[in-house]
Amino acid sequence: MGSRRAESRLAALACALVLGALPGAVQAQAQAGGRTTYCCDVGGQPVCGDILPAACYGRAYREISPSGLVRRTVAAPLTPQEIAERAAVERERRAAEAERVRSLRLDQALLETYRNIEDLDSRRDRELRDLDRTIRALRARESELIERQHSLIAEATHTDKSEVAASLEADIGVLDSEIAAQSSIIAAKLRERNAVVERFEEHRRRYLELTAGGKADARNAVLERR
Repeated sequence: MGSRRAESRLAALACALVLGALPGAVQAQAQAGGRTTYCCDVGGQPVCGDILPAACYGRAYREISPSGLVRRTVAAPLTPQEIAERAAVERERRAAEAERVRSLRLDQALLETYRNIEDLDSRRDRELRDLDRTIRALRARESELIERQHSLIAEATHTDKSEVAASLEADIGVLDSEIAAQSSIIAAKLRERNAVVERFEEHRRRYLELTAGGKADARNAVLERR
């Protein structure tokens, strides 16, 4: 901070010297009119003018009062790299804030939904039982379709009538599609079951962390994070 102030004083002094070097009539006119002088550094030397000099375009510059005081310092435009870096920092900030809000909402939901850890476990077991029941029914239907297809294949193998064989082949093709669809549904339900297990594992771990000091303390801690 001290070095920046020193640099600002030196810059103001340099500009004041430039102003002092102007012809007396011009300097007096500038002071009388309260004009602002614009200065920037080019190659270590101040470049000044009563309008922003062309050499100062794209550079940081200072607005100097007639008495030599720096009224305002204008930063140089950001480079493409600086713009990209700022955008990256902003993305990281937003992501961190989104995660903070998500975590806070999860904590609130856990404390409001479950009276105790046994309540959470009971909810998990109930959801898994429902899914397991659905998966068993889907697999039973898949087995029926496969058995029906095998029966049709055997029938088609032993028939000599082309019309019957063609009809059986068509039915076998339909069963192929139904079996594939059934398998896809079963796979989706298995993924859903894994997701439920993972979700409740995370919720259980977090609930135990929150309530380690008592549920009332946990609620107060969550409220303080809002």
